[in-house]
Amino acid sequence: MTLLWIAIAVLLLPALWLLVSPLRKARALHDQQRDFEANDTSAEQNVAIFKRRLASLEAARERGDIDTARFEEDRLELERSLLEDTAFRERRPLKRANAGRIVVPVIMLAVVAVSVIWYQQKGAEGDLVLLAVQQEVQNDPEGSLTMYIERMEEQAERQPDNPNVWSELFPLYRETGQMSKAVDALERLIEIEGRIPPLLAQLAQIRFFMAERELTDEVQALVDETLEQDPRQPTVLGLLGINAFDSGNYEQAIDHWRRAIANIEDPNTVSSLRDGIRVAQERLGVEPEEVVAEGTGIRVSVSLDEELVGRVDGDASVFITARDIEGELPPLAVVRAQVSELPMTVTLDNTAAMSPQAQISQVQEARLVVRVSPSGQATPQPGDLFGDLESVSVGSIDDAEAVEVVINRVFE
Repeated sequence: MTLLWIAIAVLLLPALWLLVSPLRKARALHDQQRDFEANDTSAEQNVAIFKRRLASLEAARERGDIDTARFEEDRLELERSLLEDTAFRERRPLKRANAGRIVVPVIMLAVVAVSVIWYQQKGAEGDLVLLAVQQEVQNDPEGSLTMYIERMEEQAERQPDNPNVWSELFPLYRETGQMSKAVDALERLIEIEGRIPPLLAQLAQIRFFMAERELTDEVQALVDETLEQDPRQPTVLGLLGINAFDSGNYEQAIDHWRRAIANIEDPNTVSSLRDGIRVAQERLGVEPEEVVAEGTGIRVSVSLDEELVGRVDGDASVFITARDIEGELPPLAVVRAQVSELPMTVTLDNTAAMSPQAQISQVQEARLVVRVSPSGQATPQPGDLFGDLESVSVGSIDDAEAVEVVINRVFE
């Protein structure tokens, strides 16, 4: 923190130097103004200009360019102008060169005070403290997870309104089996950040497991609130899949897990859900889809047009989707990736289906739609990039060449 305040002081120095600069020039400017007023010859110059204009006016009368009436009128105007230009105007006396010096130090102190107060209110001082705590524990030979939790709890008392404290404590409590404390930390985080779907979903999940995988009224209320805001929330869909599986409703479990997979980026989580789907299929007495649909689907090569490369970040989501030609069914297959993985080749088959009622093996032709979503939303948003391909045959993918889809347009 000492280095931080030194850095702030260094940044304030140029501003303070600019405030002091007028004081250094005050004496010279005062002397210049005094000399100017003492040697002011503007009145003599105005009289000389009047004489030249009057002479010009008299010459015009002698040449007959103007008559006597016009001459008298113009001369009267010149005399009136001379009176206005040479009228005595009392000047305010010059102030001393050091007048008002006290104001500058006051402003300098105000600048420093406002900067410090603003940083304390709006800056990331608290987050820097958290980083310092983390580094301190890591560098301590006797550092441990318990020590780290204790230090973070101290920060929670000092920074009760810092969401980063609670978002750090919640997973620590969960990983160490302190579920009640994990719930308290998560509820405190929700108070600060608001009742947003990801946090509500995590609260529903942890309460679900605390209730020994029972969908209690409290958990159901959290699930309903989450799905009302985000029907595709993967954590809640995974939870509902577990509940359906435990109840013996394997088809519903498969449906929930497939929908969750379409919105999950973590490959380990996706793999776990796919394992759950295979087990559920075995419980139903059907052969897992990897065997049933082996060699059935579409291989797709996806690339991003060079002109659009600079418009998205590498971590933007890519949705590769197969749909029926008529557009009457839900997506037949969905694979999610990232822009950093492009160009890539994927396989769209029944393992990527979102619903057992809509699978790519059920159609002979499909429409391919590839969309880049910087926001990560599954529904199209203005500014998303996309490319598509109509009427692609669905069939054996063992030796088939991949069809190519280029992302080359912007969704309006």
